[in-house]
Amino acid sequence: MTPGPILVDPPSPARLLEDRFREIVRTRGRCTVALSGGSTPRALYPELRDLPWGQLEFFFGDERAVSPEDPESNYRMAKETLFGAHPETRVHRMEADRADLDGAARDYGRLLPEALDVLLLGMGPDGHTASLFPGSPALDERERKVVAVVGPKPPPRRLTITPPVIQAAREIFILVRGPDKAPALRRAREGPWNPKETPAQLARRGTWIVDRAALG
Repeated sequence: MTPGPILVDPPSPARLLEDRFREIVRTRGRCTVALSGGSTPRALYPELRDLPWGQLEFFFGDERAVSPEDPESNYRMAKETLFGAHPETRVHRMEADRADLDGAARDYGRLLPEALDVLLLGMGPDGHTASLFPGSPALDERERKVVAVVGPKPPPRRLTITPPVIQAAREIFILVRGPDKAPALRRAREGPWNPKETPAQLARRGTWIVDRAALG
């Protein structure tokens, strides 16, 4: 798979995304977006201000098995930094706090559109994206859109989108910052095709927004 464009320290990643969301709304009437957790999106979300909030519909790429009020919750982070002041926005929380995680995964899979307009992803130093970690059985999933997984980082129990969701997304943006991610970034964009080892390769065709430190 040919790597998508890479933008190194663009002047304003937020403006880039805002322009894209507005263009999709003009073209399609609405825009479905899946959000990522992690430190890099946390820094970006407060800068996303000039958005057509009433025409946006938010989903999540993954969630930890915690309550929506827990500090580890991706939903809580996004609510506090992005859409909390815009009650008109449609937000679909992953109910990873349910006792039946498999049932929650099936229900969320039914909520997801056939193809997300925009999928926002991050990448960890190990090359994971969403909660698709190296070696995870979820990387072999070809039918279900969302599955329950146990990750190597606490809290371990999670819900995550699967490769078919990434493959179907109309546009993907991957946010990567920090020197500790440089080796994984090289593998993800330029290494031999092996998503089982570097899951972020599944998003290789997307637009990569990185800082110079991540280039190594």
